[in-house]
Amino acid sequence: MPQSSDRIRICRLRRPEVITPFRIQQAAWTAAAGGVIAYPTEAVWGLGCDPLDQRAVYRILDLKNRHVRQGLILVAADQSQIDWLLEGLEPAMLERLSASWPGPISWLIPHHGRVPEWICGAHCTVAVRVSAHPVVKRLCQAFGGPLVSTSANPGGKAAARERHQVVRYFGEQLDYIAPGHTGGGLRPSAIMDLASGAQLRT
Repeated sequence: MPQSSDRIRICRLRRPEVITPFRIQQAAWTAAAGGVIAYPTEAVWGLGCDPLDQRAVYRILDLKNRHVRQGLILVAADQSQIDWLLEGLEPAMLERLSASWPGPISWLIPHHGRVPEWICGAHCTVAVRVSAHPVVKRLCQAFGGPLVSTSANPGGKAAARERHQVVRYFGEQLDYIAPGHTGGGLRPSAIMDLASGAQLRT
């Protein structure tokens, strides 16, 4: 994998906000190779990686000064990418998911041990979202599955809403910054409990 400085340099050249298939594929390749990437989401920039790569996940946790017990969100291009997680859910729960996705709602879904502890943390549920954001959707499609999605900011700092904030926070500690802009949302995705329907984060 190229050095982090090479990745960041690539992203700064020639209008880095322009979304091209090559830039999306570069971001997906970087994640697949164990890298940590940043990408725009509905309201803020996010940090992501391969959720099955423990080392990459812990790099993100270190960057954010976040404890592993807190858990992380998974983001997918469509519901078929998380069919393995939805197996066995009641029809009413599946209808609830389908009615809200794609969109800026992350649902806490019982994982029954199907995700690693460095993703679910100390919880029996895992937060999952099917995004309508074009960069997130294309990135997960190119990667071939869900990615980690957590706001791009160190603990105690405001979530980055612009690319330059991501660079200021993390600089060469990132392996790639995807192209594009946030979707203009005012707040990060709502978090809802699938079993109860309760909203835990607005």
